[in-house]
Amino acid sequence: MFNEERDKAMFKWEMLGDIEKGRPNLGPKTDVMTYRLMQYTLRDILIRDFGVERANRVLFEAGEHAGREFSRNVVKEREDLDAYVAELQGLLRDKGIGILRVEDGDPETMEYTVAVAEDLDCSGLPFTDECICTYDEGFLAGLFSEFTGRDFTAREVDCWCSGERVCRFAVKPKNGK
Repeated sequence: MFNEERDKAMFKWEMLGDIEKGRPNLGPKTDVMTYRLMQYTLRDILIRDFGVERANRVLFEAGEHAGREFSRNVVKEREDLDAYVAELQGLLRDKGIGILRVEDGDPETMEYTVAVAEDLDCSGLPFTDECICTYDEGFLAGLFSEFTGRDFTAREVDCWCSGERVCRFAVKPKNGK
């Protein structure tokens, strides 16, 4: 399940396990420090071993896969984009991932500007003049892709670490199709 070689992603939602059974006292929550400790040490080693570009590709693809799986297994709305986004807003807030807001969008081109305040990945980190939420880019792309059935991409255009108070993403169909 976890130790075999593979040439494609094999994650299944069931791999998350029975959290209620496995954590009867601690439950499903952890703190931001623990999440960031895992993400940034993993990112550090990926960069060391494979370089920035490859590490970012891995993080984006992992986020994209997670976004698709989250949409398939957690989000119930399947018909209306506005209702889908409204449900996502509640879920992401309740799970402590961030406060999602669609700031702008064009239903014809399906291009959107999406902001995430209190982002799990970076809110409160020191300023670095960098946009660092590569995993979030993939996660948002995966959410939109799963809902629409089309491949999407997301690119962070503003980040807490670049001096903003929200992370802002340009989300659009891949290759404009």
